[in-house]
Amino acid sequence: MQTNLADFIKDTPQGREAERILRACVHCGFCTATCPTYQLLGDELDGPRGRIYLIKQVLEGREVTASTQQHLDRCLTCRSCESTCPSGVQYGRLVDIGREVVDRRVARPAGQRAVRWLLKEFVPRSGLFGMSMTLGRAVKPLLPQVLKAKVPDLRPPGRWPASRHQRRWIALAGCAQPAMAPSVNSAAARVLDAIGISLTEVTGAGCCGAVRYHLNDQSGGLDDARRNVDAWWPLLERGEVEGVLMTASGCGVQVREYGHLLADDPAYGERARRISESTLDISELLAREAAQLAHELQGRGAGSGERIAFHAPCTLQHGQQIRGVVERLLSSAGFELTAVADPHLCCGSAGTYSLLQPELSTRLRDNKLAALAAGGPSRIASANVGCMTHLESAATVPVAHWIELIDERLATPKSG
Repeated sequence: MQTNLADFIKDTPQGREAERILRACVHCGFCTATCPTYQLLGDELDGPRGRIYLIKQVLEGREVTASTQQHLDRCLTCRSCESTCPSGVQYGRLVDIGREVVDRRVARPAGQRAVRWLLKEFVPRSGLFGMSMTLGRAVKPLLPQVLKAKVPDLRPPGRWPASRHQRRWIALAGCAQPAMAPSVNSAAARVLDAIGISLTEVTGAGCCGAVRYHLNDQSGGLDDARRNVDAWWPLLERGEVEGVLMTASGCGVQVREYGHLLADDPAYGERARRISESTLDISELLAREAAQLAHELQGRGAGSGERIAFHAPCTLQHGQQIRGVVERLLSSAGFELTAVADPHLCCGSAGTYSLLQPELSTRLRDNKLAALAAGGPSRIASANVGCMTHLESAATVPVAHWIELIDERLATPKSG
C-alpha cells in the first residue's frame, strides 16, 4: 500500500513503523473473513482492511471525525486478522498508533472520557481493584446486571507451596487476576511444584501495562512496563530465576512486547528485550516438561474422560501464536475436549472492551457460549482471566482456568 504520511508523524518512530506496516498490506481482504466485528456488522469500515484505510487517511493528514474514532473503538484488537494475513501485517500495532493519533484530534464526549479515565486509573491498581472486588461480592445481589456480571464468585486460592526447588520462575500476579481469580496462580504454583519447579511472585511488579496502553495512555502503559522490568531484572540478571511465567494470556502478549515497546529507551531497551525473550506462557513451559508432568499424572485419575470445552483466548492464539498446546496438555491429563465451531473468534471480553462496547461484546459472548456448549461439556476452560469472567457471566456450566483442571488431577490420590 503506497503512503504519503503527513509531516506531523512522517519522521517520528511511530510514523516510520506505521509506514512499514501500511506498505506490507496488499488489500487482499483475507482478514475481513475472520474479523468478529465485520461478521456482526457487515461494514467494511468495521473490518481490518477498512480500518487500515481509515488509519492511512489519518496519518496522511486527512480529516478525522467521530465516525473514524467509532470504527477504531469497535475493534477488539483480537488480532485474528494477523493470524489470517498472508503478508504479515502487524495490524495490532498499527491500530494502537492510529487510535492514539485520532484521540489527540477528536475530543470525546465527557461521559466517554470519564469512563476511560476511571478504567485506566482504577483497574491497574491491584490493591484498589481488590478492595472494590471484595465490596462487590458483599453487595453482589444489589448490583445492576452489567456490574454483577463483572464480579465472579471467589474461588479460594488454596496452598502456595514453599520455594524449595533449585529451578525457579517468576509469576506475574497482575492487576485484575489476584482479585478476580486468585486460585489461578496458586494452582500454577502447585502444578509446577509437583514437577520440580518453584514459582514466586515478585514484590513491586504489578499491572503489565496493557490496560493503560490500549486505552491510549501509552506513556502510562510504558511506565507500568518499566516498573515490572525494575522488579524482575535483578533476579534474572543474577540467574536466580529461569524466566517470567504468564498465567494470563492477555498479560503475556503485552510483556512479550516490552522489548519492542521500550526499544528506543536507552535505560530500559536491553533489559526489556531480555525480559521479553525470557517470558513464557505456562502452557509452553509445561509442554517442555511434558514427560515429567505425564509421570506425575500417571495413576491420578487421568483417563476419566470429563468433557471440557476449551476457549483459546485471542491473546493466546493470535497475539502469542500459541495454538493446540493447551489442548494437548488437557488431553494428556485425561480430559475429553469437545469440538468448538469457529474457535478463532473472540468471546468479546478483550480487556475493557466489554465495558466500553457492551452490546457488541454481549453478542460475541453469546455466540461463543453457544459454540462452546454445542458439544455438551461439563465445564469450560480458558487461559485468561478476562475471558473466564466474561464467559462465566452467562455460562450454564462452570468456567475455570485450564491450569486449575491440571491441578485437580494432580490432587487426586494415586490409585493402587
